[in-house]
Amino acid sequence: MDANLLSGFLRLQELVGGNVTVIFLSEIVWEKFRPNTGCFEPLIICFPDYSKAELQQILSLDHHPEYSADLYASYINILLGVFYSVCRDLKELRHLAALNFTKFCEPLVKGEAKESDTHRLWRNIEPHLKKAMQTVYLREISSSQWEEMQQKEGELHLKGLSAHAHVELPYYSKFLLIAAYLASFNPARADKRFFLKHHGKIKKTNFLKKHEKTSNHLLGPKPFPLDRLLAIFYSIVDSRVAPTANIFSQISSLVVLQLLALVGHDDQLNSPKYKCAVSFDFIRAIARTVNFEIVKYLYDFL
Repeated sequence: MDANLLSGFLRLQELVGGNVTVIFLSEIVWEKFRPNTGCFEPLIICFPDYSKAELQQILSLDHHPEYSADLYASYINILLGVFYSVCRDLKELRHLAALNFTKFCEPLVKGEAKESDTHRLWRNIEPHLKKAMQTVYLREISSSQWEEMQQKEGELHLKGLSAHAHVELPYYSKFLLIAAYLASFNPARADKRFFLKHHGKIKKTNFLKKHEKTSNHLLGPKPFPLDRLLAIFYSIVDSRVAPTANIFSQISSLVVLQLLALVGHDDQLNSPKYKCAVSFDFIRAIARTVNFEIVKYLYDFL
């Protein structure tokens, strides 16, 4: 986009001298659009998520012509019963509905059940929906690969970077996950070296102790407190972010998606601790989607 185009639209009323209102619709936060040269700040209105009843109504409109609308509505009701607690995104739910509907109809095609036999249809689809929970928001496999996976009794193990080439986490969730990985695999006292601009030259040997001579990646992820996670996050994100409830809800979503693990006792409400639960290939794939060179911030690669 031309640098002056957005500024021009924001000043359109002034430029044309008339009563003109410009409305922008975006799923990306305004901070990613704001020009460096400055401009009029728009009035930001955040729309609430769809309720479960609204999602049920919208998704039911996509019913397959070969089956009744009531059957598809009951299928959507089952789908939302499984995914609504962790996913409210309409596009993602629509993708999941299209991906698993063939499996839902399998007993009907084989003549083992009728459309009214919802209990049998539910028992057939339940284990596959639970397995699909592992790929919510993450395009780990294509639709055709997922269908092949459904036909096999064993699990399909995908290895390498290609398995996580398309990640559709929210923008700030990616940086939160990167920050969590850095907190899990870097010693805490190395944070000054990586995240302060004027830290001076510090040799790696000054940090080393006997127990640190082994690679941190071989020792596995270490727990870290919430305040350290947020400190690293605000250091690496490329724009100023206010500590809002949205950031904390995204941390909770990462825990639900099993990308972060909450460790410690349940009564530690003031200082929860987390562990990063993803592999190096996985986090490197995520870092590439936001143009972040994670290797430069990892203690093991100094």
